[in-house]
Amino acid sequence: VSQKVSEDLTERAGQFGLILDDISITHLTFGKEFTQAVELKQVAQQDAEKARFLVEKAEQQKKAAIITAEGDAQAAILLAKSFGNAGEGLVELRRIEAAEDIAYQLSKSRNVTYLPQGQNVLLNLPTQ
Repeated sequence: VSQKVSEDLTERAGQFGLILDDISITHLTFGKEFTQAVELKQVAQQDAEKARFLVEKAEQQKKAAIITAEGDAQAAILLAKSFGNAGEGLVELRRIEAAEDIAYQLSKSRNVTYLPQGQNVLLNLPTQ
């Protein structure tokens, strides 16, 4: 652009008997339409990039959901096998662990919690 401007100005000045040694462009502005078009193009590019990112994010979430579902299915199969092999012992163990966790959480609370006496309110634990 600078070279083209220099050639045009040198030629035009030559018509008036002037010799230009060097031309330096110090300030250059574009028309409002051009500036607006550039800004709109940048916004469109950013929107397209955002859309690509959202699609990629959705694909990753889809893959994560599939992996989680497969893991849950395998866990369910293993639990079913364990129940078949160990009977209800595993279920009782999980109930006791859950009851211990509930009791621990209640003990950490500053609020006073009253539980009915003589009733098995923590997950129907056996009264043995």
